[in-house]
Amino acid sequence: MTDLTLHDLSKKMAKLDFAMMATRSAAGVITARPMSNNGDVDYQGDSYFFSYEESRKVADLRDDPHTTLTYTGAAGMLGGPPLFVTVEGKAALIEDRQAFADHWTKDLDRYFPDGIDTPGIVMIRVDAARIRYWDGSDEGEITP
Repeated sequence: MTDLTLHDLSKKMAKLDFAMMATRSAAGVITARPMSNNGDVDYQGDSYFFSYEESRKVADLRDDPHTTLTYTGAAGMLGGPPLFVTVEGKAALIEDRQAFADHWTKDLDRYFPDGIDTPGIVMIRVDAARIRYWDGSDEGEITP
């Protein structure tokens, strides 16, 4: 077992764009959906996602901000095992247009046609409390 630093793990995560975001629904069950961080992967313990404020995930996070993100990479070189990362954290809902601009990429225009001025847009920031990773025989935990 090797202990990676957050910086080392960030380098490994650089190509992992999609995560499954798990939340607790109003009915008390765990539900998950795919989310893209849109290439904003200079990972320092916070993850950023955009959504519409009226979505079920945002309602879930308003009721209970605890969330889990799971990332899975492609198979490694020569068919080696992929990288798996689980982030346990707490979500904050951000409505600041300047913060939107700091994390905006042109690919988001597909989903939010008026850019950062799209009505009803919100940014979800997940602050990591614990990160677990598995990369073949290498595994570990980081507490940012």
